[in-house]
Amino acid sequence: MQEMNEVSLARRWQFLPHPIAALYQSTFLIRRALFKKLKPIAQEMGGDILDFGCGSKPYRSLFSACTSYIGVDIAVSGHDHADSNVDIYYDGHKLPFDDGAFDAIVAFEVFEHVFNIDELLQELKRVLRPGGRILLTLPFAWGEHEAPYDFARYTSFGIRSVIERNGMVVHSIEKTNASVEAIQQLWLAYIDLRLLRPFGLFGKVVRVPIAAVMNLAAIVLGRILPEDGTFYSNLVIQADRPLDAAAAAA
Repeated sequence: MQEMNEVSLARRWQFLPHPIAALYQSTFLIRRALFKKLKPIAQEMGGDILDFGCGSKPYRSLFSACTSYIGVDIAVSGHDHADSNVDIYYDGHKLPFDDGAFDAIVAFEVFEHVFNIDELLQELKRVLRPGGRILLTLPFAWGEHEAPYDFARYTSFGIRSVIERNGMVVHSIEKTNASVEAIQQLWLAYIDLRLLRPFGLFGKVVRVPIAAVMNLAAIVLGRILPEDGTFYSNLVIQADRPLDAAAAAA
């Protein structure tokens, strides 16, 4: 039981990182920044929520005010579903829900894996009630992953254009890990995946001091050096389905 609790805690800290995780976790910087942006937004989102591309529902615990939380994912993707918590599988075209069934929709690190993005946005808009909100996160400075189902990287201008051309109103677009932390995060990922991971347990042991020094250095330097908003780790987007066609035109 103790071993299970330790595994569960380590998995939880992958997405909801405790400050202690800075001492060993190679993805601490990117996870920490996302968590800080998402937590206050999630706590204000109530009603019935659809988590599209839910995987293991890593941020489910943040949505404390919701009435229901339904996870949807696609069966065939770049990863298996051994650790997933999927309620309903999606066929890639049609969501099995009525029009306006949800008060809010969330999709975390999903849209880069979607090739038919306009079709998907129209379908998400259909099952979102008028006036409802969609919350998205997207990677920008990150390597290809879940091959071969990694199709795109969007700038803040690009994702705004995609959302607006599908009849939704962008409420906010925020960037995480501007400049220094984004650069350091890429170095950490490279060191972990390419230099240390091939050495198994030895690599995991060596990763601890390296991650600790590089994470803390990035946090300190990020506060000292000027930010450059053109290079960042992720985008956090909030958009609304208009109440009516006139609202969308406005």
